[in-house]
Amino acid sequence: MISIDPTDKSPIFEQICKSVCRDIAAGVLRENDRLPSARELAKLLQLNPNTVAKAYSILERDGIIYSMQGKGCFVARHEGKAYEKLTENFRSAVREALDAGASADELIEIIREMSRDN
Repeated sequence: MISIDPTDKSPIFEQICKSVCRDIAAGVLRENDRLPSARELAKLLQLNPNTVAKAYSILERDGIIYSMQGKGCFVARHEGKAYEKLTENFRSAVREALDAGASADELIEIIREMSRDN
């Protein structure tokens, strides 16, 4: 289910995008599954519908979802696009951490800790 973390410093629309990509990569969302409307999801997550619409727009632009006029948004045939987007985000975060002075060993240990938590 699409979720956000209010303590996360990244913009809400990015969190929604990442959450949808994670759900697709994990098989929770499958090709042609209908997503909640922007209004439904906004109400559920107590957000402004424009925030959800922005996330959906980005996901559609990236080929992760598609929309049908009057019917809603659906998971596109992704052929790994959601996984690629997650990997791109991960690489960006790793690059940022390395640039800030983190060592590869520190990052590897963080990944190990996180994988134990799951």
